[in-house]
Amino acid sequence: MIHYKTMTSPIGIITLVASEGALIALYVKDEEKPKMAGAVKNDSHKILALASKQLNEYFSGKRKNFDLPLSPEGTEFQNKVWDALLKIPYGEVWSYGKQAVYLKSPNAQRAVGGANGKNPIPVIIPCHRVIGSTGKLTGFAGGMEMKIFLLKLEGHEVDPHGLKLM
Repeated sequence: MIHYKTMTSPIGIITLVASEGALIALYVKDEEKPKMAGAVKNDSHKILALASKQLNEYFSGKRKNFDLPLSPEGTEFQNKVWDALLKIPYGEVWSYGKQAVYLKSPNAQRAVGGANGKNPIPVIIPCHRVIGSTGKLTGFAGGMEMKIFLLKLEGHEVDPHGLKLM
């Protein structure tokens, strides 16, 4: 059975979705919610309650690492890309090129970017920590405003136009 819970956050209403044993999706605002089909609202679900608690701690600056069972559904390559995102420490950023090199696929920057854009558990699987090689803030499925907010939360300065890390 699939369960869900909503919570308010500084980036908008978050919908958390979990199976019996792991978090499978995090949706922000009004984006499409494909994992919600047949989901049952359950505010007391253990994983959803823990995810909500940890997100609140993250947004208040008290948490730097999440400790949750995750089960994002994707291709083998996407899952490798998402696992690599979990290696980027709080407060640090990688370029798409660095992530591709980490994956031992140095010419796969575009494929890495595409997989990052399909990350079903953003914030917790920190795709916001990936930027262009010149420091330029590149696309983010949740929107640039959200990416800038998350990077600033983690201690980064962004130029006045919101285009590049300083």
